Amino acid sequence: MKATHFFLTFSAALLLSFAAVAQTPQFPIVKGFGGIYEIPDATERPDGTLEYKILVDLTSPAEDPKQVSRFVDNVARLMNLHGLAGVTKDRIKVKVVLHGGGIFSVLNDENYKKRYEVDNPNLAVFTALEEAGAEILVCGQSLIVRNLKTADLWPGVTIAHSALTTITTYSMQGYTVLKF
Repeated sequence: MKATHFFLTFSAALLLSFAAVAQTPQFPIVKGFGGIYEIPDATERPDGTLEYKILVDLTSPAEDPKQVSRFVDNVARLMNLHGLAGVTKDRIKVKVVLHGGGIFSVLNDENYKKRYEVDNPNLAVFTALEEAGAEILVCGQSLIVRNLKTADLWPGVTIAHSALTTITTYSMQGYTVLKF
């Protein structure tokens, strides 16, 4: 009896493991980017009845500028993870403020190509984020220090006075600040 119980328990666990590995990514809020997976055993989940206000402080440059930055894609993952747990698009407010090395991810294709010899792979992600309701801001101070102009950037970005003041302003309005 014990051997049968062990075998059945082991078989069920093995099947669940294969099912988890075999999942295809889901994109409930940001379409096509930030793919995430359902975790059936998760008991800690976002509350779909709450409104989430999140400010992403993105300073990290892409590890490989020829690929989508994992930090940019992580913003899409953040939104999709909330969506998969039942948080509707109207209940998640996301602002991304780019500064430091992160600002190069919002260069338009022409300027990105001058710097990295490829079109900017992040622009499709930023477009999908914007369509999902995220607001993308770039630090005006970082632009000046790096001799960049608004015309050098993806047109969907908003210029902020500074990342520092944007972070303090929105944190005082109840936004949770996440550092990428």
